[in-house]
Amino acid sequence: MRCCALHRNRVYYPVSVIILICFILFTAGWVQGVSGFGSAMIAIPLLTLIVDIKTAVPLCSLASTVIATYMTLQLRHSFDLKKIGPLCVGSVPGIALGATLLKTVPSHIIQALMGVFLIGYGVYNLFFIIPPRRLHRRWGYLAGFLTGAIGAALSAGGPPTIIYTTLNNWSKDEIKATLSGFFCFASYIVIIAHLATGLTTQTVLKTFLVSGPFILLGTALGTYCYRFFKKEIYLKVVFTCLIVMGIMMI
Repeated sequence: MRCCALHRNRVYYPVSVIILICFILFTAGWVQGVSGFGSAMIAIPLLTLIVDIKTAVPLCSLASTVIATYMTLQLRHSFDLKKIGPLCVGSVPGIALGATLLKTVPSHIIQALMGVFLIGYGVYNLFFIIPPRRLHRRWGYLAGFLTGAIGAALSAGGPPTIIYTTLNNWSKDEIKATLSGFFCFASYIVIIAHLATGLTTQTVLKTFLVSGPFILLGTALGTYCYRFFKKEIYLKVVFTCLIVMGIMMI
């Protein structure tokens, strides 16, 4: 149930809701700190249980920017602009399209699409293993476009880029650095798009400022814990949870 008070077109959330938001974003930061991606996939389904999706998406985009910036600084030694460049170029027109869709399409339609997307993404990762190969750079432009469009509309555009990077025969460090660098770039573009379309309201900004320290703490803790986890088993648990959340949203 969404609990809030309205005053002069502003939304004021009670302390209990703010605490839940901080906990959700802390968890999202921890997940991405451990795996290198997935903060929005965790945060959006949980946030939409307590706030409207048009508040959840720009709030999650701000949180994702903090997380991606932190991860970028952590992995800057493994960057390769030739790998990140096509993704960044393709994402710009995609972000413009996605921000327009979020502004004009009813919330319940976006939420239903998000549920289908979560289920499909979770099932794909649980049951399909595709051998890595060397993909042509043009696929990077397409992955960037799709990631930008889905990210701006639903703040969960990671899967196209994740699939693209994991299909390539790159090392673990190359994959994680490419994801982090691209997500950092895309997050800042998405923030600009949300500001330009009026989606980032005062309520969103104030909530973000309160939750910011928890986002950073979760990301830092997740990065520290990463060395103690068997990544394959952990990701299977995450993908299963995403399928359940997608069903709940639909």
